[in-house]
Amino acid sequence: MLAIVTSLGVINTDALIAIGATLFIVLFLLGPLVFGTVLIHEQQVGIVIKRFSPGKSLPPGHLIALHGEAGYQADTLAPGLHFGFWRWQYRILKTRVTIVPQGEIALVVAADGEPIPSERILGKVIDCDNFQDARKFLVMGGEKGRQLGILTAGTYRINSSLFTVITSYNAQEHDMMAPDLHLHHVVSDQVGIVTTLDGRPIEQGEIAGPVIANHDNFQNAQAFLEGGGHRGLQEQILLSGNWNINPWFVQVEQVPMLQIPIGHVGVVISFVGKAHEDVSGIDFKHGDLVNAGHKGVWVTPLYPGKHPVNTRIMKVELVPTTNIVLNWANRTESHNYDAKLSSITVRSRDGFAFNLDVSQIIHVGALDAPKVISRVGSMQNLVDHVLQPIVGNYFRNSAQNYTVLDFLSARSERQTEAAQHIRIAIGAYDVQAIDTLIGDIHPPATLMATQTDRKIAEEQRKTYETQEAAQIQRQQLVRQTSLADIQQQVVSAEQGVNIAELQANAHIKQASGESESIRLRAHGESEAIRATGNAKAEAYRAGVDAIGTQGYTIMQLMQIVGERNVRIVPDVAVNNSATGGGNGLVDGMIGLMLRDQTTAAKAAPKS
Repeated sequence: MLAIVTSLGVINTDALIAIGATLFIVLFLLGPLVFGTVLIHEQQVGIVIKRFSPGKSLPPGHLIALHGEAGYQADTLAPGLHFGFWRWQYRILKTRVTIVPQGEIALVVAADGEPIPSERILGKVIDCDNFQDARKFLVMGGEKGRQLGILTAGTYRINSSLFTVITSYNAQEHDMMAPDLHLHHVVSDQVGIVTTLDGRPIEQGEIAGPVIANHDNFQNAQAFLEGGGHRGLQEQILLSGNWNINPWFVQVEQVPMLQIPIGHVGVVISFVGKAHEDVSGIDFKHGDLVNAGHKGVWVTPLYPGKHPVNTRIMKVELVPTTNIVLNWANRTESHNYDAKLSSITVRSRDGFAFNLDVSQIIHVGALDAPKVISRVGSMQNLVDHVLQPIVGNYFRNSAQNYTVLDFLSARSERQTEAAQHIRIAIGAYDVQAIDTLIGDIHPPATLMATQTDRKIAEEQRKTYETQEAAQIQRQQLVRQTSLADIQQQVVSAEQGVNIAELQANAHIKQASGESESIRLRAHGESEAIRATGNAKAEAYRAGVDAIGTQGYTIMQLMQIVGERNVRIVPDVAVNNSATGGGNGLVDGMIGLMLRDQTTAAKAAPKS
């Protein structure tokens, strides 16, 4: 145990701690009464209310005291311990600091200050540390009511007795929606069309306020007003992004960017801008053209792509730069410019009324498009007020010089004439005529019936003539075919004659050869026979001389019988005499059978 030695004796340290704690508690409990102490924490703001102030009172119409008057004081208490605020004279309200979340803003309403001038609806912006210095706000002429200035994301020590701060947490209490206090987000491919609710009135004859410089896209409202900004529709637009916009000051409408498709240009007709200055030149007498940024038809068109255009103050007329086909017929192209066009009814020289289908191909150059729009206003007006009367009246007038059959039989010539005339006529409107085409021609039915009958008769006559010619040709073909067949036979006969002559000559030659051969052979044979005969005669004479004539003859006969196997004795002898005592026929048959068996037995092989 520790002790402290003094002149009064020894004092125990535990006793000192107890005494100190007791004194702290006494001071804490009695401090506000004795010393007027006030403790403000870090996340608090001390609002001072003075209960009374002898000889001082607030001016009429004011709520916040600047010079010690009784009531709400302009100055607040910062975090920490403050003295001199005795309860019998002051009341201290401890409020939480104001927090504006990220991505949001807060609006402010002042309960005291100067009145807002009648030409404005929002209090001007005062440099008062974002409404944290109430005294400076009032001294510098801050105005009572809704404020032009806003609070962005952060933490603020606001004197809530002077300023009411509207955030997304308490928006409904002030007839607002929480999304109204979010940063205004303009999405990509869109633009924000701005309407301001405060500022000077728009000048007479104008529909939108001019562009004001240096107000950071309406985020610095005070700079906009000081620069002469007007309330109402604005010429300037907001591009994509997040913007700290005061919804009491600005309303934003998001619309898509203007898209010019491929094959088109956009002719801008601006209703606002600088003073009108015509730049079309002395040769263009049917309209006015101005440079970009001026009021009127801009001389330079917008080319294909996306453009951030304020469509509330500008009109953009799309003009196709590709070839445009217009049909005076019962069909319509996808552009629908020719939706009101129909077949052209004309009357011919011979008094017949008939319809023509016509197609006109035109082209408008990109640089000529502003001239066309300045002259006629729109592409539809060009078709309705220029092309329709030019094309229609030309064919009505020219048809009177020709008959219906002229159009039917010489349509190509009529088409060429029309193309030349129309090219010159619409060229005066800075439009190029590419071609004029005549489609179907619808002549009167009665005339066509007559023509059809005549044509049928003519075709039948031609058919008969053709058939007759075919028959003649067929006869000639048959004749020629027959002649060809006969000619073949003639040729065959001639060839046969030639062959026969050749064969006869060959036979003659062969016969001559054979006769010669036979002659020679006969001569040879005769010589041989003669020689043989002579030899045989000599032999015969020698035999006769040897054995005599009868003997030699018998010997020659026997030789012939032997050489030629002449059978002298029969195999079976049949005696058919009556004296023999037998059956001659039967005996013959039996003899033949016996001979056959004997022959077979001899022929059989021996075992």
